[in-house]
Amino acid sequence: MADDVKQKVIAILAEQAMLEPSDIKPTQSLEDLGIDSLGLVEAIFAIEEEFDVSVPFNANDPKAGDFDISTVAAIVGAVEGLKAAQEA
Repeated sequence: MADDVKQKVIAILAEQAMLEPSDIKPTQSLEDLGIDSLGLVEAIFAIEEEFDVSVPFNANDPKAGDFDISTVAAIVGAVEGLKAAQEA
């Protein structure tokens, strides 16, 4: 499941960044990828739709939420956590 989540999250971020998924590295930040605040919100909506989860994210204060958006790997981990909590 973890690889599946990772691949889907990377595909969503790649679409927002207009990059190939293979160009995205786990250590990159959204800023590194060229994803702005609007792109972030669109990515969050896409993640919610793809994984049928509710992301605890405040677009007005992205750093205030429990959803870590610091790197690609952090986003993947946060989505995995949401999926695990949903299945528990």
